[in-house]
Amino acid sequence: MLFKKSLINEDVIGFLKGVPPFQFLDEKALQVVVSGLSMEYYPKGTIILRQDGPPSEWLRVIKKGGVKVFITPDKGEDVLIDYRGEGDAFGLLSLVGGDKSRANIVAVDDTICYLLDKTAVMKLVESVPAFTEFFLKSFLNKFIDKTYEEMHNKSLLFGGGDKLLFTTPVGEIAAKNVRRASDSISIREAAGIMSEGRCSSLVLTDGEGVPAGIVTDRDLRDKVVSKGRSADDKVSDIMSVSLIKAEARDYCFEALLKMIRYNIHHLLVVDHGRLTGIVTNHDLMMLQGTSPISLAREMESQHTIDGLAPVARKINEIVGLLLKEGAKASNITRIITELNDRLLKKILEIGEKQLGAPPLRYCWIIFGSEGRKEQTFKTDQDNALIYQDPRTEEEEAAARTYFDVFSAFVRDGLLKCGFPPCPANYMASNPQWRQPLGVWKKYFSSWVYSPTPEAVLKSLIFFDFRPIYGDFALADSLRDFLGSFIEGQMVFLGYMANMIIKNAPPVGFFRSFIVEKSGEHKNELNLKVKGIAPLVDMTRLFSLEKGIRETSTIERLSEVRERHTIVREHAEELEHAFEFMMLLRIQHQFEQIEAGKNPDNFINPDRLSNLEKKTIKESFALITRMQDIIIERYKPLIW
Repeated sequence: MLFKKSLINEDVIGFLKGVPPFQFLDEKALQVVVSGLSMEYYPKGTIILRQDGPPSEWLRVIKKGGVKVFITPDKGEDVLIDYRGEGDAFGLLSLVGGDKSRANIVAVDDTICYLLDKTAVMKLVESVPAFTEFFLKSFLNKFIDKTYEEMHNKSLLFGGGDKLLFTTPVGEIAAKNVRRASDSISIREAAGIMSEGRCSSLVLTDGEGVPAGIVTDRDLRDKVVSKGRSADDKVSDIMSVSLIKAEARDYCFEALLKMIRYNIHHLLVVDHGRLTGIVTNHDLMMLQGTSPISLAREMESQHTIDGLAPVARKINEIVGLLLKEGAKASNITRIITELNDRLLKKILEIGEKQLGAPPLRYCWIIFGSEGRKEQTFKTDQDNALIYQDPRTEEEEAAARTYFDVFSAFVRDGLLKCGFPPCPANYMASNPQWRQPLGVWKKYFSSWVYSPTPEAVLKSLIFFDFRPIYGDFALADSLRDFLGSFIEGQMVFLGYMANMIIKNAPPVGFFRSFIVEKSGEHKNELNLKVKGIAPLVDMTRLFSLEKGIRETSTIERLSEVRERHTIVREHAEELEHAFEFMMLLRIQHQFEQIEAGKNPDNFINPDRLSNLEKKTIKESFALITRMQDIIIERYKPLIW
C-alpha cells in the first residue's frame, strides 16, 4: 500500500543521516530529498520486485523490516543473492537500467520503505560523487547480472563456478556419447576403441547389454603398462566392476562428493536406471574452476605425513571459495568432511605401512562434529579405536602394544596437518578410548543404565560416532548393540533432556542479547555453545528416542521427522535455524582466518545486520520453545 503524506522531516532526516549514502549529503540536499519521499508498507511475503518483470520506479530505503534478494534459474533451486535490513536500499539497478528487474525481492517481515523517485535519484547520481560511488561499490559488486548470466551460460569468464556446482544437474554436463563395448574383448581392442574415440573411459557390457564394468586410461597405465601385462588378456580382467552411479537429476555437488569418497575419476550417469552419460573429474573441474577433487587427488598421491601437511592447509581455501559463492552451510561442511575423511584415511594407511599389519581387526571411529559431518575450520581430534575381542592373553598384549604406537602415530600426524589434540583427551591415543568391542559395549550399557552426569556427557560425545577406516563391521556391531536397548530408556533419556534444558539461549526478558561482561570475549556470545549445541543435542535426543542410526543433525532431522510427531511439526524450523547458525559461524571463522586470527565461536551481536539479529533471535526463541516441549515431555524426570 503506497501512501504519501507530510512526513515528520526532522525524524526522517535523522534517520537518513545514519544511512549511507544519504549521510554524505548536506542539510540542504537532505531537505530536498525528504520533501520528495513517499512511504510504502509491504506485509511479510510480498513480492516487491519480480525477476524479469517491470523495472523499479523508485529507490527504496528500508525503514523497518527486511527483504530477501534472489534469482530463480530456468532449472534448479532459487539462488540467494542477499538479505537487506533497516537502512539498506534496493531497486537501483533496474531503476537506472529501465528495462527489467534483475532479481526477485520479497519482504521477509512486515516491511516499511521510504521511496525516492527516479528523477530525484538521477539528480543525486549526477551531482553527488560520493552518492554514485557508494552504489557502484555496494550494489554492482553483488554481481547480480553476472550471476544471472552464469546460471544460463555456465561461463567461467565470470567466475562463480562453485555456485553452479550446487545448481547444475549432473545430467546437463555429462557426455552423452558414452563409448561401450563387450566385456569379452581384449585389452588391445579396448585401447583401440578408446584411442579411436579419443575418450578416457570405456563402459563394458555383458551379453545382455547391461553395464558390467568400466575401464579407464588410468587402468591401462596402472594395470597393464606398468605391470607388463599382455594386451591380449581379456579387458574384463582389469575393469572396475564396482560401478558408482549418479542420477541425472542429482546436482553436480553430489557427483563431486562421490568421486572424492570413492577415489574415482569417472562416474556413470543414469536416468531411472538407464545409462545416459558419463561425467569425469575434468568436467567438474571445468565447471567450478578450483576443484576439491584435485585436492583429494593431491592427498592421495602423498606417501608421507610431511607431504600431506601442506595439502591439508589448502582445505580452508576451498571452503573460502564455496562460502563466497553462496553455498549452504550443510554443503560446505559435507565437503570439509569428505576432504578431512580422505586426509585421515591417508594418515591411517601410512601408519599401517610403517608399522606393519595390525595383530587384530580394528575400526577407527570419529565422533563430535567429525562424526556428525559438521566440521568447520577449526576441528580438534575426536576419535577412538575399536578392535576385535582377543581370544588369548598373547593376542591382547600384542594388540595393546601395536595400537598404542599406532594411535600415537595418527595423533602426531593429525597434529602436523593442523588438527590440535582434544583438550579433554577423547582420542584413541588415550588407552581408555582404545578398547576391544566387548569393552565398548560395556561402556555404552553402563552409561545408559547408570546415567550419572559424567556418563550422560560421554554419551553425548560418543553416541555420534561414525566409522572411518578399518573393519566397519565392528562399528556396525556397536551401533546395533546401542540400538537394541536405548529405545524406551526413559531414565537415561530424562537425564539427557535435563542437560539440554539447562543450556538456556542467551536472550534476556526484553529479547536483548546476554553477552560476556568481561574478559577476552567481552560483549560477545558463544554461538556454538549457546546456539548450535542445543539444536544438535535436542535432535540427538529425539533420534535416540526412535532408534535413528544417522549421526548428522540434518540427516537425523530428515529421518526422525517421519517417526516423531514433535519433530514433524518443527523440523523445517529446526533445520533453518541450524543452517543459519552454522553459516554464521563459518562466515565468522572465515573472516578471522582472512585477518590472520585463530578462528573461534564468539560473535558480537552488535556487528550483525538487523536481519541477522532478528533471525538469530528467532532461532533462540525456537530453542526456548523446544526446551519447553522437552520439559513437558520429560516432566517427571526433570529437576
